[in-house]
Amino acid sequence: MTSLSTSPASPAARGLPTVLLLALLACYLIWGSTYLAIQVALKSFPPFFQMGTRFLAAGALLMAWVAWRKPQSGNPPKFPTKRQWLHALIVGALMLGGGMGLTATASVHVGSGLIAACVAVVPMMIAAWGLLWGRRPTRGETVGMLLGALGVLVLMQGASFSASPISMVCILAATLSWSLGSVLSTTRFPLADGASGFASEMLCGGAVLMAVSLALGEQPAWPPRPEAVLAWLYLVTLGSLVGFSAYLYLLRHATPALASSYAFVNPLIALLLGSAIAGEHLTAGEWVACALILSAVVAIFVSRRSR
Repeated sequence: MTSLSTSPASPAARGLPTVLLLALLACYLIWGSTYLAIQVALKSFPPFFQMGTRFLAAGALLMAWVAWRKPQSGNPPKFPTKRQWLHALIVGALMLGGGMGLTATASVHVGSGLIAACVAVVPMMIAAWGLLWGRRPTRGETVGMLLGALGVLVLMQGASFSASPISMVCILAATLSWSLGSVLSTTRFPLADGASGFASEMLCGGAVLMAVSLALGEQPAWPPRPEAVLAWLYLVTLGSLVGFSAYLYLLRHATPALASSYAFVNPLIALLLGSAIAGEHLTAGEWVACALILSAVVAIFVSRRSR
């Protein structure tokens, strides 16, 4: 696995900008730990409520920073236009409402490491969505998509997802929604430039999540458990303000292959943390499924770099 985690860094030797390197590290390390944080926060905060409050808080803080920072330089703050707010609503509903809301729902019954392994199929999903825009996959991407599909099928037969089939449906729907939102944010529905665009998506996505939470009648536990509060704060600050903003930055300033390369590292970190901290255990078949999914990510990444 060492070669997987170091391969995306190889362009750094050829002059990858420092900001891109920091964004990659944020997605690699922080996002790998957020799966466990989501499960800890679930002890007091139900899925859609947890994600909704998380992104509303992060989006409000980031937009407040945009409003504060610009006047300091003598220029008026530049907020999204009406059309860009509409784009933020569409992309936020897909990436956050569907992607993160359903991921948290699946995490209620399935370990964080397996959730991260399933999310690793996002590059495969992005390649598949590309077909709608006339982008035919290369041979390597086709092999990767087939390996990823096989890995998911094997994972479905494992004890964890067999005991909770609804969790598998949720995580597959989450990856479809997240990957479609990722594609649309760089094609049909671009966000406003910079931090205001990131903040608008988090605010819109958070509003959609809270609407779903209210419709489902979710109720947080009160008083919340201290570890759940700390996990929620971690998700707001590092997971959202830093990690999510870093990913959106990569989508706009890096190649799709580089932006989605976090899928190499996240499952490994999530599996290690889940095993060491939460006592999660995987069967031999589940380890095989994870290996197939990561192999699929490798095949797609290598093929895209070649192209």
